[in-house]
Amino acid sequence: MPHLENMVLCRESQVSTLQSLFGERHHFSFASIFIYGHTASGKTYVTQTLLKTLELPHVFVNCVECFTLRLLLEQILNRLNRLNSSGDGHSTQITCDTFNDFVRLFKQVTKAKSLEDQTVYIVLDKAEYLRDMEANILPGFLRLQELTHRNVTVIFLSEIVWEKFRPNTGCFEPFVLYFPDYSIGNLQKILSHDHPPEYSADFYAAYINILLGVFYTVCRDLKELRHLAVLNFPKYCEPVVKGEASERDTRKLWRNIEPHLKKAMQTVYLREISSSQWEKLQKDDTDLGQLKGLSAYTHVELPYYSKFILIAAYLASYNPARTDKRFFLKHHGKIKKTNFLKKHEKTSNHLLGPKLFPLDRLLAILYSIVDSRVAPTANIFSQISSLVTLQLLTLVGHDDQLDGPKYKCTVSLDFIRAIARWQLGTCKKPVGLQVPTQ
Repeated sequence: MPHLENMVLCRESQVSTLQSLFGERHHFSFASIFIYGHTASGKTYVTQTLLKTLELPHVFVNCVECFTLRLLLEQILNRLNRLNSSGDGHSTQITCDTFNDFVRLFKQVTKAKSLEDQTVYIVLDKAEYLRDMEANILPGFLRLQELTHRNVTVIFLSEIVWEKFRPNTGCFEPFVLYFPDYSIGNLQKILSHDHPPEYSADFYAAYINILLGVFYTVCRDLKELRHLAVLNFPKYCEPVVKGEASERDTRKLWRNIEPHLKKAMQTVYLREISSSQWEKLQKDDTDLGQLKGLSAYTHVELPYYSKFILIAAYLASYNPARTDKRFFLKHHGKIKKTNFLKKHEKTSNHLLGPKLFPLDRLLAILYSIVDSRVAPTANIFSQISSLVTLQLLTLVGHDDQLDGPKYKCTVSLDFIRAIARWQLGTCKKPVGLQVPTQ
């Protein structure tokens, strides 16, 4: 089929296999087909394109959108019902709570003349989310052809292997089809196929060759590469538009695009700014670090309790332990005044730097500054470990019986004030954290 070959590039083997599995419209197919591969390997696009081109009756459901059993089953039934009543456009909404009801209602929906003697295909994208639902869902879909006595095939699309799906109890094994990653030659062919009509195919292919030479070592995702190709192409052809170079002057075109590709290298997968902001950045020739939200830093939004832990760590680092009673207890009793000050206490604690503090002191301050009651759960301790991993807290010492681990806060007072303002509701925007990448 020449038309299909032009629509689906570099997936001839997979397309041929699926065509042989589907067969004619009235042929019985496999009860279930499991298609897996890494993200952006063409699984969804090839399946949808093949079903639409062959005009096979099918419903496509994304399991991320249907996060409950009821949503998933009702979505399948209602789309099948609309497939039957596509002529009048008036179809009643079907409600379904259990898989037993789904089998019964599925038989009723597929009794229509438009679906009899034809294979109905149910495509479940992001099928790995089925593992979080009831235990009977996956075995039920694998045996749907047997349970309903209908000509139906369930196609699972996933990014993980079938071995991580297989239920403990006996189930029907699906036909497993693997979509490998695109090679650099495949990516060159696919991306070059999208060339703008106002430029020649050779000119755009040379640009794609430069783009892949820069990004292929760090990014193999076709969607990201396609996004980068569209985003940076106006800068590549800028000398041609201005008349400063011809389409064959690849050396001058490379010198013009090289610094901008280096900037884009710092934000692969991050999408920290919109396309319009990126175009403004290129137009103004702004330094990458000067644009808010886009720099050589990783932007991290801290969880709720992690912000309070960081505030408590800062207080423990810069306040003496003997002042905790006065600062954090409502009824601390009388405090004796003394004129005696140690020599080092005359110097500001911020100039002396952060001091070490034990874990129990950190937790005691945390419990006193949080309004709600906080239990010392594993979630709190995991957030403390995350702050150490992000290098916001420094862990010193060993976890033994005599001297437990001690910590030290490493963030500045300005950042702590920003977190405090956001927690008190006086900051308009959420406070993020910029951690230098090393």
